[in-house]
Amino acid sequence: MTTPATSESPASAPLLDLQALVVAVRRRRRLWCSMALLGLLLGAAVAVLLPPPPTAVTKVLVAHQQDQPNDPGTLIRTDAALLHTTRIAGAALRSLESPEKPEDFMEDYEGLGLTNNLLRITVTGDSDAEAVARAEALADAFVADHVRRIREAADAEAKTLLEQRDRMREELAEVNEAIGDGSSPQSGPQDSASMESLFARRAELTSRFTDFGQRAAEARIGTPQLVAGTQIVDAPRVVRHSLTGTAATDAAIGLALGLALGLAVAAVASVVADRPVLRRDIAANLGASVIAELPRRPARLWRRRRTRAARTRLTTSLARTVRGSTEPVSLLELGCARGASVIALDLARELAEQEPVVVVDGLPGPQLSGRRPKPGDPPVVGGEQTPAVPDDLPGPQLRGRHPKPGEPAVGGGEQSAPAVGGEQSAVAVGGEHAAAVAPGERRLGVGSVAPGTAWTDLRCLGTRTVLVVRAGHGSAAWLHTVARQLAEQRITVIGVVLIDPDPRDRTDGTLWDGPHTAPRGHSEPSARRNGAGPRPAEQLPMPAARVPDSDQEAR
Repeated sequence: MTTPATSESPASAPLLDLQALVVAVRRRRRLWCSMALLGLLLGAAVAVLLPPPPTAVTKVLVAHQQDQPNDPGTLIRTDAALLHTTRIAGAALRSLESPEKPEDFMEDYEGLGLTNNLLRITVTGDSDAEAVARAEALADAFVADHVRRIREAADAEAKTLLEQRDRMREELAEVNEAIGDGSSPQSGPQDSASMESLFARRAELTSRFTDFGQRAAEARIGTPQLVAGTQIVDAPRVVRHSLTGTAATDAAIGLALGLALGLAVAAVASVVADRPVLRRDIAANLGASVIAELPRRPARLWRRRRTRAARTRLTTSLARTVRGSTEPVSLLELGCARGASVIALDLARELAEQEPVVVVDGLPGPQLSGRRPKPGDPPVVGGEQTPAVPDDLPGPQLRGRHPKPGEPAVGGGEQSAPAVGGEQSAVAVGGEHAAAVAPGERRLGVGSVAPGTAWTDLRCLGTRTVLVVRAGHGSAAWLHTVARQLAEQRITVIGVVLIDPDPRDRTDGTLWDGPHTAPRGHSEPSARRNGAGPRPAEQLPMPAARVPDSDQEAR
């Protein structure tokens, strides 16, 4: 038995229970697995139905005047951006003699810098030959534009240097003329100082004149190297697409996207729906402990023995509880009518070994009434009788109308008087099942607490009940509604049988409210409700009898 756990207050409860969210998303695996499979199929279909267009690729070696070993790739990215310009696109189209607009042609190719000096150009076309021709024209246009820009830059630099050299030449001529005019025998000390400054100036101008000439020559000398270094190193060729590889890649991408979308949708739907799936949350919302767990679907071959053992233990425990109760006991289902009917039949067979039993079918569907009885099964009483509607109105509003097929009979006058209140009204309006039970027979009611339930009729099935609830079926608000309605009808909840639990749920489904806490819906005397009288002692609910998840856990 697990140790008692302190119940958390609403203020300390987490805003989002990650454990419950993970369990809820895992229970919606059909949704996200279906979306992942759909993404896989769509990806493969796109690869087959929309194959990639014919593509050609070429590589261009680009030489830059500003190349540096530590360049982060700015120059090659600039070249890739210049490739997507209308000037280069227009030059390529003119060489192809194509009437296509440069803006439209720019959408059919792309440039990518592989290294600081290697540019890859990818071009698409209507056919392989057209793609190759486009790639070649585009590469030639880019190389020609790059070479032109290099030469223009070199010519501009050389022109500037030559202009500076010519200016130095004119200034040097002026200085030489001044030196020639000032060289006379009658010059004094002041003239000698002026001549020294002119000679120094002439030496400086001569040095600068020579420097500008050398720099202009170097600017023109480096240009042929850059021009020769910019060339097409990989001739245009067609890119062969593998249908299998493309389909596998697209399918993997579709699978990942579909799985991510499915998980997101499942998580959002789980948070919005707010349907408890953990034993702890279901027990807290219903105000009753989980006493047993059963799978919803037939167990696998290696688990059928454990499932049968758990079902047998549940039947024996419920039979012992029913025999020890002086009040009628019922089974009320929520989202598992078939499972509740199977449990009710097993329990009725167990009880029928010692006393006569009648199963009162209050289920909305044909799970009990529509089945084929086996030899030795207890009788099942259904709600075939149609109760009469008493008419005490002074006028003919009810008695004077024409009844439709399937409508209940309408009685009036003295006939309706006995069935107005008391126990007779319960039998006439909602307890016709009880009228079919002979004296001395034990009654076992089976009903539903799904939305649309007639709450006032549940007490006719039994004043004590076992709730058979499917995990993740009802919202937290509806579980609160069920607990509140059962308490108002003064129906004692013995415990909860959880159907289709999460196999990895390790939470505690037992309520630890103290050894003297009356169960929800326990009918107490009026003196006790008014504050007087002793409080009856109740036993602690027994822990859940759950099916082991593995052979190791079973051992």
